[in-house]
Amino acid sequence: MRRLLSLILLLVALPAAAGLLDKRPDSTLGAPLNNSADFLPVREAFRLSLVESTPRSVKLRFTNAEGYYLYRHRFQFRSEPSDIGLGQPTLPPGTHKTDEYFGDVEVYYGVLDIDLPLNQPQPKPFDLKVTYQGCADKGLCYPPETEIIKVGGGLPSDSSDTAGGSGSNAWSWHELALFFLAGLGLTFTPCVLPMLPILSGVVLRGQTGGSRGLVLSLAYVLPMAACFAVLGALMGLFGAELNLQARLQSPWVLVPFAAFFTAFALAMFGLFELRLPHAISGPLGTLAGSTKGGSIWSAALLGVISSLLVSPCVSAPLAGALLYISASGDALGGGLKLFALGLGMGAPLVLFATGGGALLPKAGPWMLAVRNAFGVLLLAVAAWMLERVLPGPLALALWGLLAGGVALFLGALEFTVKAPSGRLAQLAGLVLLVYAVAAWTGALRGESDPLRPLGRPVMVGAQSSAPIANRWQTVTTPLQLEAALLDARNAGQPVLLDWYADWCISCKVIEREVLTAPEVTALLTGHRLIRFDMTESNAEQRALLDRYKLFGPPAILFFDARGDELVEARVVGEVDAATFATRLQRVNASR
Repeated sequence: MRRLLSLILLLVALPAAAGLLDKRPDSTLGAPLNNSADFLPVREAFRLSLVESTPRSVKLRFTNAEGYYLYRHRFQFRSEPSDIGLGQPTLPPGTHKTDEYFGDVEVYYGVLDIDLPLNQPQPKPFDLKVTYQGCADKGLCYPPETEIIKVGGGLPSDSSDTAGGSGSNAWSWHELALFFLAGLGLTFTPCVLPMLPILSGVVLRGQTGGSRGLVLSLAYVLPMAACFAVLGALMGLFGAELNLQARLQSPWVLVPFAAFFTAFALAMFGLFELRLPHAISGPLGTLAGSTKGGSIWSAALLGVISSLLVSPCVSAPLAGALLYISASGDALGGGLKLFALGLGMGAPLVLFATGGGALLPKAGPWMLAVRNAFGVLLLAVAAWMLERVLPGPLALALWGLLAGGVALFLGALEFTVKAPSGRLAQLAGLVLLVYAVAAWTGALRGESDPLRPLGRPVMVGAQSSAPIANRWQTVTTPLQLEAALLDARNAGQPVLLDWYADWCISCKVIEREVLTAPEVTALLTGHRLIRFDMTESNAEQRALLDRYKLFGPPAILFFDARGDELVEARVVGEVDAATFATRLQRVNASR
């Protein structure tokens, strides 16, 4: 479900800092699982250099080590003194990465060149502060890093780095195909099919079929798709500057957007109609009616007018598409994606004009089913957005409410005799109803994962994950951590210390997939569970990373009952439940 919705929304972030891990040559626990020696210090993973500077611009280059990548939406640039004007940086298209927890992010592998415009009243030397964040494919997130580049009076600086490519296209053929299919689906809704009479009566003058119908219909559809492409290009060009993906993390933005999608879903269900104001639609309709068909230019004009008339009716799916495009910062990719959407909307019109009504399915109740399906998807988007601001159990209950509503709509609890197609819909409704009941049950039990509404199955003799979740003590400062470790030492308890951050994807994986696994929770009896949350990534927290000789989260440290760390038992980076359970067994055996 989340994979489907990630095409519409985006979000997020990851991050880093430095050191090497101490090793003890002789160990009863074996070699460390994933220690810091497997990862590079942040400035070796991401090498920043000044390629060229002029009074009007600065060219920077990042050379990323193999298997390391930077996040597009995490770049920040500041100047000292602050009277040096910095323009919007020019970034090439990056590579899309889709994550189960955070959605789509755009990243850069290899060599990345950044052009930064300058506005200097008088050219003079200044310090350029460059902030960036990155991650390793092996599963380590670096906190934000800031480097200072000295830019001297417009003189080019030397660079030992070689030129290279920078990223890949921010679009792919399968993405264009998905946008085309989305446009095709939008065509079969009651708000788009009224374009058929315009095409048939005005453009074709009632004469469908043949090469004339093909040419005129293409002249009608292509400008309509081009209007959408312009909108997509503008959003790709300026959307990254708005940083919508990062801004969508605020509840003040998420809640109104969720309400927006809910309102448009209700419109899809037919509770009300979305139309342009009469002051706009009236003149457009008059212009469309007065335009003489039969020529390529008039067909093109009608295509543009039709795109304006139809846009409000499909504005909710269109808004989701624009939100998706805004994170790419790629004008070409954004234009191509919405051009594909427009072509999908126009493809049935071309079929109709070329072969007449014989090539199109007949209108009927199935059109309402298509419209309702879009409405359900919009409600799912709203729930997905609210999931980020609501407590986990409440968000799970919301997913159950959506599934239960769809189940009732499909007739899950109706006992009248139905046609075969109705019985299939009823069967699907029963499946959704079972999921809804499971989600509500899980929510009452404190579960939060929509993909596992009832939580993990509990093995015989294993502890429930819920008590384990309640045992975690979260700290955010070095003083709080020292107090927690001292308290555990005084109580004679061994400690499991989890380094965590909200922006760390691998931390989320470990939290949900590893630390709640039955084979792991069964081995945590007797351990004091402490979680150091460094989401804020302030200087104090970063200094603590250096003190423990860690690059960044995730990392799991073990301390014995005397308060001494079992350095050779450290787990740095992502790990699976089975491997971590084996490590825990060794730690317990050494107690």
